[in-house]
Amino acid sequence: MVFEPDGRRRYVVIGAGAVGGVVAAHLVETGHNVVLVARGEHARRIRSRGLVVRRPDGVHTVGMTVAEAASEVGLSPSDVLLLTVKTQDVESVLAEWAWKPVHSAGGPVGVGADLPVVTFQNGLAAEGAALRRFDNVYGATIAVAASFITPGEVVSPSLPPVAGVIWLGRHPGGRDDVQDSIARDLGKAGFAAFSVMDERCHKAAKLLGSVANALDLLSGPNDLRDRARNLLREEAVGALQAAGIPLTPHHGLDYRGVRLVILPVAGHVPGRFSTWQSFARGTTSEVDYLNGEVVLLGRLTGAAVPLNRRAQRLAADPRFAPFRSLAVLLDGTDGLPGHASCNVRSSLKNGAATD
Repeated sequence: MVFEPDGRRRYVVIGAGAVGGVVAAHLVETGHNVVLVARGEHARRIRSRGLVVRRPDGVHTVGMTVAEAASEVGLSPSDVLLLTVKTQDVESVLAEWAWKPVHSAGGPVGVGADLPVVTFQNGLAAEGAALRRFDNVYGATIAVAASFITPGEVVSPSLPPVAGVIWLGRHPGGRDDVQDSIARDLGKAGFAAFSVMDERCHKAAKLLGSVANALDLLSGPNDLRDRARNLLREEAVGALQAAGIPLTPHHGLDYRGVRLVILPVAGHVPGRFSTWQSFARGTTSEVDYLNGEVVLLGRLTGAAVPLNRRAQRLAADPRFAPFRSLAVLLDGTDGLPGHASCNVRSSLKNGAATD
């Protein structure tokens, strides 16, 4: 099957959280053909009244086509899949979409795995997972202050022409006309979108900031928060370098002079990252692909990453929920508070109470 990147292009946005909702809304508002794949009450509200987008200039309602599953979407050769679910959901979603038939007027011409797929996930795992099935994978790193807490609505506190910044490139490297055209569409939709040769560098650069997302869950003073943020980042830099994963110059995202302005939105409390938003909604967290990514690299290379290991456990292990504080993170103990010699594996094996 040959992908047909012409004027009939449709974007299938798989995942209607903060990133997916905001990207889909901007694409629809600038005349693009979009299907938004959402779930549950979120999907039902969008379908019945449109997606509510709360912005600094007011509340907008954006009507769009909504599906609740891959089975509701018929694919064509001019479709582009934008994968905007959290990293922990990537594998099941890829399996659902990769082998769906693609039809043209003459009948079946291929499967979903023949279409371009753009991975918007944090961390480094999504692109490799996609490449197991899809021929054409494009990694997208996005800087956006969007949030999703309430079903049927998202918050987008930055306005066009820079509603967010996106670095998009072919995985595992290179550049082609497809990514250039997708970047142009995203640019026209109100994002600063850069088509890059080294998408993995940008994913790694964002990871250096995302390892601090778990700190939103921990109580404590700002001086400890700043210390923890710096230490988590230092460990991540060391693990990435030990693994031979390239980083951008100065280990940061290159905004190329573009300024992402975050403005107040009525009724919205800013500054909460995606990890906190997941916990607030009572859903699973991507911490295993943020701090957990650093932990994995540390185990593979021998790099020391004790603070990222502790941050992962504080966020993911329910036994640590009563002890989620910066002081516990920084105290240097891997066991539960009050159980400094606690061996988690033996405690579980023996059925011992650890909290």
